Amino acid sequence: MDNYQIADTFSLLSKLMDIHGENSFKSKSYASAAFAIEKAGVQLQDLPAEKIAGIKGIGASSAQKITELLETGHLKSLEEIILKTPPGVIEMLNIKGIGPKKINTIWKEMEIETVGELLYACKENRLKLYKGFGEKTQQNVIDTIEFYFKNKESHLYAQVMPAAEQVESFFVKVFEGKRIAITGAYKQQLEIIDDLCFIVEGSKETIELTMNEVEGFSFHSSGEDHLVYKSAIGINVKLYWASRENFIEKLIRTSSSAEFYAALEKVTANSIKNVETEEAYFDNAGMQFVPAYLREQTAIVTKAQARSLPGVIQPSDIKALIHSHSNWSDGSNSIEEMAMACKERGLGYMVISDHSKTAFYANGLSEERIRDQHRYIDELNAKLAPFKIFKSIESDILNDGSLDYSNEILATFDLVIASVHSNLKMTEEKAMMRLMSAIENPYTTILGHMTGRLLLSRPGYPVNHKKIIDACAANHVAIELNAHPSRLDIDWRQIQYALEKNVLISIDPDAHHVDGIDDTRYGVWVAQKAMLTKENNLSSFTLDEFESYLSKHKQMKRI
Repeated sequence: MDNYQIADTFSLLSKLMDIHGENSFKSKSYASAAFAIEKAGVQLQDLPAEKIAGIKGIGASSAQKITELLETGHLKSLEEIILKTPPGVIEMLNIKGIGPKKINTIWKEMEIETVGELLYACKENRLKLYKGFGEKTQQNVIDTIEFYFKNKESHLYAQVMPAAEQVESFFVKVFEGKRIAITGAYKQQLEIIDDLCFIVEGSKETIELTMNEVEGFSFHSSGEDHLVYKSAIGINVKLYWASRENFIEKLIRTSSSAEFYAALEKVTANSIKNVETEEAYFDNAGMQFVPAYLREQTAIVTKAQARSLPGVIQPSDIKALIHSHSNWSDGSNSIEEMAMACKERGLGYMVISDHSKTAFYANGLSEERIRDQHRYIDELNAKLAPFKIFKSIESDILNDGSLDYSNEILATFDLVIASVHSNLKMTEEKAMMRLMSAIENPYTTILGHMTGRLLLSRPGYPVNHKKIIDACAANHVAIELNAHPSRLDIDWRQIQYALEKNVLISIDPDAHHVDGIDDTRYGVWVAQKAMLTKENNLSSFTLDEFESYLSKHKQMKRI
């Protein structure tokens, strides 16, 4: 059990205690322990029990419970409180905008025990009648619940990835001697996965008989050419059946958008059978091979016929860590630890971009702390050369569209990443005013996570993508593809227009700890869908190319 799982357990215990109105001192201590566990620099499972209690933020009671968890895999006190809590009340913790204390009111005073009942009550205007709930809160709860229901059975690509590998290996054994291939949205590298899909050689009856004997999967539904099973790991598994003759054709169909496959059918006329590989299928059609991540638009078929598909960016093309945080603000590791992790991964340089002063919740840097950090970076650069750390900041874009510091302070950075973090519930007019003002600021080098979205959790604020891209082109500002799997913002569907306007994309992991550096791969995988090349990605620049880019940028902006 890793630290994140332990922290989640303590966080849930704290929240459920607050929902039940139990001892607030204890619930706060468990919440503090959850924070300390998540930020701990070492895995607790690797420590002897006596050392766990010595970690700052973990008291004796919490340490005892951690030991219980690690030894038994269970926490008795959590299991007891879960038994006393209706499942629907626990589910309410997924609804942003209502914390445990408000859930207590909803449950105990309003006698509502499910999310569906809560939505109904909101639409009946009952929520705003209670203390602590205004009309605005009620509408926010309605919007959040509707968004939650819409995406309830969906998962982030990063969440599915470990399961996909495990399930595939499992099915290879279950369907021994039969051809198996992963397909669907996962194969297409889509950011949201509803079902984990596989092609299985054989008949519907064969699959049904086999799956009836398999533990951990229960029948859910069926379609014209597939069966769906609920899995014990929390994601639906869709199994398509195929003959040996049409296996590859079906694999391509189920890993393509309807638009792409309709255009492909016009070329192949469904005449290609008995091929052993996807490459052979496209070759027989007289086309360049189209990988699954590009099977989206009609235009791709035309490009493949003309054999003009570009060589898209690969994870190995990333040369730097751009957009990272350290323990100077809300990161878990020191700047030196982040730099050493970059070096271990073969990266040539790093951009440290801690939060700016307005982000007080993230320990944003004051002007004095910026000066101290810059001196420290100079020392590290002397020590770590030829590896280089660039001085940056993730500056909040304030309500009026200005950046978070005076020009005098902004001028001390090698580059500035400008992002919106506050007052996210904006009209398009307000959002566009803030973003356009920041883009036009001469000190802005990169526009960070353009819409502020959190996939499956928070929709982005409304923006006119084309106008923002046009403004970035006019002001020589790069656009971040924030590679955190919950963001992946800018959306890959908007990147093609940016490329047409010669706007650089910067695939950045927004890393808050050393493991976060590896999130860059998720950004690369969705960028491939937009046919991004390494030449159009800022974090693929070599150190010399990056320094030259920054120098030209400052000359162009006369700063």
